[in-house]
Formats: sequence, structure tokens, C-alpha cells
Amino acid sequence: MNILTNAEKRTYGAIVIGSGMAGGWAAKEFCDKGIKTLVLERGRKVTHNEDYPTTLLSPWEMEHRGQLTKQEIDENPIISKCYAFREDAKHFFVKDAEHPYIQDKPFDWIRGYQTGGKSLLWARQTQRWSQLDFDGPARDGFAVPWPITYKEIDPWYSYVEHFAGISGNKDGLDSLPDGDFLPPMELTCVEKHFQKEMKRLYADRHVIIGRCAHLTEPRDIHIQQGRGTCLGRNLCQRGCPYGGYFSANSSTLPWAAKTGNMTLRTDSVVHSIIYDDKKQKAVGVRVVDAHTKEMVEYYAKVIFVTAAAINTNLILLNSKSSRFPNGLGNDSGLLGTHVAFHNYRASLSAEYEGLLDYKTSGGRPNSGYIPRFRNLYKQETNFLRGYAAGMSGGRGTHADQSSVGESLKNSLLNPKWSNWYAGSHMMGETIPKESNKVTLDATKIDAWGMPLLHMDVSYDNNDDLMVKDFIDQFTEMYEKAGFKNIKTRDSHAPAGLDIHEMGGVRMGSDPKTSLLNKWNQLHHVKNVFVTDGACMTSTSTQNPSLTYMAFTARAVDFAVKEMKKGNL
Repeated sequence: MNILTNAEKRTYGAIVIGSGMAGGWAAKEFCDKGIKTLVLERGRKVTHNEDYPTTLLSPWEMEHRGQLTKQEIDENPIISKCYAFREDAKHFFVKDAEHPYIQDKPFDWIRGYQTGGKSLLWARQTQRWSQLDFDGPARDGFAVPWPITYKEIDPWYSYVEHFAGISGNKDGLDSLPDGDFLPPMELTCVEKHFQKEMKRLYADRHVIIGRCAHLTEPRDIHIQQGRGTCLGRNLCQRGCPYGGYFSANSSTLPWAAKTGNMTLRTDSVVHSIIYDDKKQKAVGVRVVDAHTKEMVEYYAKVIFVTAAAINTNLILLNSKSSRFPNGLGNDSGLLGTHVAFHNYRASLSAEYEGLLDYKTSGGRPNSGYIPRFRNLYKQETNFLRGYAAGMSGGRGTHADQSSVGESLKNSLLNPKWSNWYAGSHMMGETIPKESNKVTLDATKIDAWGMPLLHMDVSYDNNDDLMVKDFIDQFTEMYEKAGFKNIKTRDSHAPAGLDIHEMGGVRMGSDPKTSLLNKWNQLHHVKNVFVTDGACMTSTSTQNPSLTYMAFTARAVDFAVKEMKKGNL
């Protein structure tokens, strides 16, 4: 009888740390290619449809009609700032007191610890990068040049778009390449008015319908996943029972599970990666059980670290050995530095007094989008890089509630239509800087024995100049398009609330100035890959998840080929 040893039972072809956007794709790709894969998730198990407790509730079926209590807000001053942290989705967020960290500078760290991670909560906007975005650091000399080109990632964008299902229009813009799209959603008439005016007034400012991970017309590949058409309920943060939007829970993880090659272990806090000095490679991971606090080791030929950017940095910094005393693969000393994010501080609202013969009807989990138009081809402003912007407009009703009796009743029963409203918010690129970093505390640990993280990340003068330019330019744009009552706002919010943290384990060609090569491999530990936001060399202005997915699929394809060659 062939009896496996305990260690052999804990040995796999690949280990994937994290089950969210990138982790789900890594699991799917490895399992599809026949590799026995262990997926480690530090949070609880959340199964598609089975564990969405609020997904079909009406507001009056919730104790507080969907709102947070004052106590919940007071106890969660960070997470309660997040747009989706409400009564119907609060169970998918990490509460402030549960997983502490040290803010050397104010940083709002938004986390979701469960199967699927934040793929249950994301805004589902999916834009490709262009070569102009990859060229940014080399062009202006800030950050290191990207080791990859758009041409190399283009087929992988198409690959993940086809499987995930991306709604969008082919707009023919070199700043925002077209993709493999499902039918687009429609702009409202006031958004179309703004689109028309921008085209008339500016040669470089385009208003398009957003590109989003929603199934407007499911293909056979989506039906195979068990997903259906997006119904425009706009309750996405609850978990969609129809699989109308892409998440790891509804798509990649169930797909991986069907192959029989995936083992999903939840409540598993990854402590560190095990490096073998003699073999000169990583051989496994140490895991702390979230409940028992027992530590156990798992082994594999290849390890993908996709724990979300900041936690990926934490795990690698904590993976110390005699060969790597400052963190796994950290010969350059740059691990945990050059953390970057997106600048969402500025917004604008306005009214339009025309088009009063029209109104909106139904829901749409999307908006208009204005691709970046600053510093695209050359440096032309007093700040580096640029910003994209959302653009949405609609029309609502209001009723005069100042009277009483029959007059009040008639007013409530016959509400009046308001003017059209519209608004925009910026999504600016921040410049990765060595001073923006995360480090481990030397003495303080959390409940699972992990060192507490120090967050030393903040905005700078470049970000302030960008905010001012957005406010100036968009005020001008809305005024020229005939809008009134224009109001602008700089929230002065601390870094982090954008939820797009990136960097710390950046890609590059030179091991002295980067941690990863063009295949997302650690330069000095070839069987460890990082494909989540931590790998990003710069941030550009696009929502980043589509790029993480494409990087992950590409890196797994490379890793499996290298495994078969005996190189890993």
C-alpha cells in the first residue's frame, strides 16, 4: 500500500496566496492546465449565491433600511468612509478594530477578507492600458521603465475580457485601446449632450460610455460559468445572484473547482514564504489557522502571491531567511517602497436646464468616462502624468413637503421633475516614490503573530497641482457645455480610500531597481510570482483590475511552460 506522508499530503504543484481578482485567475489558469493547486484565503468562506445574505432583500427588510448605525460609524471611522460599506454589504469588509495597522501618515486601508476578496465589492470598471501608459515612466524619468509593452499584453487583455465579459463601445482612441466587448450600455441624453459639446469644443477630450465587467449579452462561455444577464439592479456590493458582473466567486473560482484540481483553504493567514538556502528557491508557505492559531506548512513548485498589494508586501517582508534577511527577493532593499495609488480627491457637480422633454428610466451600473488627456504625448503641464474622470448625469423628482394636509398629500403624489444634474470625479495618477512605503513593526504583532504594518504613504505637491488642474479644466468644460450651478470640491481625503493601492514589489528590467522581471517573477527567486497590484511600476489612470487579470493569466502560462521545461 502506498501511504502518503503528512508532508506529501500538503504538497501541490502550485500555491496561490489570495482568492480575489488576481488569485482567482491564477487558480483558474493553473487548474485548467492540469496543475494541482492550493488556494489560500485568510478570510472566511463565501460561496457564490449561498453566502449573499442580503442580495434579494428590500430596504424595509433590513433593520436600519440599509443605513449604518451611529455606533458602527463611530467604531469604524476608516471603513465607514467607503461608498459600499452599508448595512447591506458591511459583512464583506474588514472592520477597523479587527486588523489594526500603524498610520505613520493617514492612510485609509480598505480590505475584504473572504473568498473572492474585494472582487465582490469592486466598481467593475475595466479599461485597458495603452502603450502611452507603459511609456510614462521612461518618458518623464520618474519611476523605472516598464519591462513590458502593450503589444505583449494585448492578447492577454483579449483573453481575460472574453472570459470575464466586458461591456463597452469600440471608440477608436489610441489613449484607451478597444477590447473584446459585449454590447455597450447607453449614455443618458444629458451625457450625450456633454459628449457632443466636448467633441465640438476640444480635439482631445472624449466622452464615452464606461467599459465595465457586466454581462449585457452573455456568450456561451458565460453560460458555461452559470452566469446570466446583468439586470441593472445596482445592488452589486451585496453579491449578484445572477452572476451579472464578474467576480472570482461567480466565475474563476467555480471554474477552477470544476476541474478537480483546486483545493481552497479559507481562514488561512499566510505568515511567510519558506526559502530553502540549499535549493536556492522557495519551497512552500507557512500558514496560521485563523481560529486555532496553529501553524502548518504547505509545499509547491511554484508560488503566486496575490494577497492584494499591501498584504503581498507584508508577506514578502515577513519572509526572512539567511539568504534574504530583509524580505524575500529583497536584495535591492526596495521591497515595500514606491507604493502608489489613485487620486480621487476632486469632484464636480452641475445642473443643465435643457432637455426637459426627457427623463431617465431604469438602472445602469455604469457611467460615462473621460479618458486621460493631460501629458499623453509630451510633458505640457506643471505636474507629471494626468487624470481620467467619470461623468454621469440623470434627472430626478422632488416634492414640496413644506405644507400639511391635502396640499402635502397632493404634492407627494405628484412630484415635479428637477433639472438635469451631472457630475464628474477625477482618478489621477500618483507618482511612485521611495518615501511612500510600508514597513514592519519590530515588536508589535497582530492576533496571528504577524508584525503590524507601518503605513508611510501620502499625497504630494504633484497631486495637489493635479487636483487644481482637474477643477479648473472641468469647470471650464461644463461651463462651455452650458451647465449652471457648478460646484467643485477637494475632499482632502487621506491616501487609500481609492482602494487602488499598488506598488512595493514593482516590475522592471534591472534587479537593482526593481523586484520583478517582465514575467512577474522575483528576480532572485524564480519560482515566486507577484501579479496583483503590488507588481505595478506605475499606476496610470485606468481602473487596475483588468490589468491584474491579464498579467496573472500571462504569468501562469509562462510559469507552467517553465515547469514543464524543468526550470522551476
